[in-house]
Amino acid sequence: MLALIDYGSGNIRSVTNALQHEGANVELVSDPARLAEADGIVLPGVGAFGDCVRGLQTRGLWEPLAAWLAADRPFLGICVGYQMLFEESEESPGVRGFGFFGGKVKRFTTPGLKVPQIGWNQLDLAAPAHPLWRGLPPQPHVYFVHSFFPEPTDPSVITARTTYGATFAASAARGRAAGVQFHPEKSQAVGLAILRNFIGSVPVRSAAR
Repeated sequence: MLALIDYGSGNIRSVTNALQHEGANVELVSDPARLAEADGIVLPGVGAFGDCVRGLQTRGLWEPLAAWLAADRPFLGICVGYQMLFEESEESPGVRGFGFFGGKVKRFTTPGLKVPQIGWNQLDLAAPAHPLWRGLPPQPHVYFVHSFFPEPTDPSVITARTTYGATFAASAARGRAAGVQFHPEKSQAVGLAILRNFIGSVPVRSAAR
């Protein structure tokens, strides 16, 4: 079972539809007790960094998700769900992220740049062998909607980069956890392939477990 975290922020319906299209058994989860039944987690996020953090905390999901990440279990963060993997964001000073990746989420500041970035952009696959990119064409195009981007302190976690005013980490991963700044559910065939690759990376628990 894939737990799609429902905490009042995120494009839940389109993410659900995309995951189900690729054959996933998806359950919307807002009760932390249900995470015990999950094989993998997808954390979406739309809106302000601080609001998303508080939404998870209010529902008692923050600590269980932090423990899940610490246990190196399959996890995919999307958009703000990716940004929350970092330590903090300029969008919400004083609000702490999970700190799974070192670094800060920063605002686009290039003069004259249209912000937010809305639309298609190209990925430069910094780690082309990463399982999420299996079967993708070189330099695939995906769909972005964002005004902020993460800047990891450790460049080795970056699995893809994109340039929009500045070159930034469009995706990062460590162990079985990964995050993407773009929206796979809006990225047509490439996005579906990425979700399919994530689903395929999630081990199914045995009946005896």
